Amino acid sequence: MKTTTKATANTPSPKREKGYQKVISQITGLFLPIIGCLTAASIIKSVLILCVNFGVLSTESGLYVILYAGSDGFFYFLPFFLALTAAKQWKTDPFISLLIPVAMLYPDVVAILENGQGLSFLGLPVQPAVYHSSVIPVILAVGLLHFVEKPCEKFLPESLKGFLKPLICALIVLPVTFLLFGPMGGWIGNFLTKIFYVIYYWNPTVAGVFMGFIIQPMVFLGAHWSVVPVCINAIATNGYDTILPLLGGAVYGQCGASLALALIAKEKSQKSISFQAALSCALGVTEPALFGVTVAKPRAMLSACIAGAVGGGIAGYAGAQCSSFAFPSFITCVAYVGPGFAMFLLSMIIAFPIAFLLTMAQKKHLS
Repeated sequence: MKTTTKATANTPSPKREKGYQKVISQITGLFLPIIGCLTAASIIKSVLILCVNFGVLSTESGLYVILYAGSDGFFYFLPFFLALTAAKQWKTDPFISLLIPVAMLYPDVVAILENGQGLSFLGLPVQPAVYHSSVIPVILAVGLLHFVEKPCEKFLPESLKGFLKPLICALIVLPVTFLLFGPMGGWIGNFLTKIFYVIYYWNPTVAGVFMGFIIQPMVFLGAHWSVVPVCINAIATNGYDTILPLLGGAVYGQCGASLALALIAKEKSQKSISFQAALSCALGVTEPALFGVTVAKPRAMLSACIAGAVGGGIAGYAGAQCSSFAFPSFITCVAYVGPGFAMFLLSMIIAFPIAFLLTMAQKKHLS
């Protein structure tokens, strides 16, 4: 009798499993409509960086400026695209939904909040935050909008609904976005960065394992932007940074996991998306893989994070450094020439097969 009770208690409830699958489906639905553009933008951006590194193009040429604006601009204004996909997913008014990223990326707001300054809203402090390329704030905001719109749609008279609904929604959703949703990524990122430095001064190898494991989840939460000014300041002050070299393994961990999922997938559309994501990661851009492929497959995501931890540990052990700001990849590896450079390259090379093999080993759970 006791054995039966224990087994029942340890069996996951169908209701909980169904709810989990629903969350994954919702997240996937937000990114799948834009995954093609995301991949195209990342490839253009990577090829342009490659051309500059090999002296084929100048950053001042019209060709570079225009194409880079289109590719990098997609990532910069990503909240607009997510506002539209979220509006479709959660059946909110698309134009009211677009008010949110309009406010988030308004030049005056960007100039104040993204430069480390704060604002005050009715006596409440608005914390500095990075809104360009962010994901979580706009998704949470449109999710809140869904619940604010419902009573407005139900109770407002038709003759006044046209202007009262957007007015009420804006007055409720925008303050919550700036006071709560926006700073969340920064709070998480600052906390994890402080932990990193404590660990790094104790043991660089362990710090590399820590940072290599958590960086891609941080990217998904938008918390990685809090690391950027820390890296830039370290380069300006000391002439080098020790965080960026630890992230290379995570990039190629995503690449290995995405390629494995491409081979595992049975549907042609999923194969295509996963192959595109793997190509983008090979060029140093993980967003298509992260948002379009691995987030929806937690086992593959974990495999990529483990590979990133191994790669980060290798780079940390070697004391690898970055002398100019550039997110790690084989395309930008010239910025990492110096102490620990060979091990930095090894960290990226070895992370790929680890993630690939770990993901393939779970084929029956992922197909």
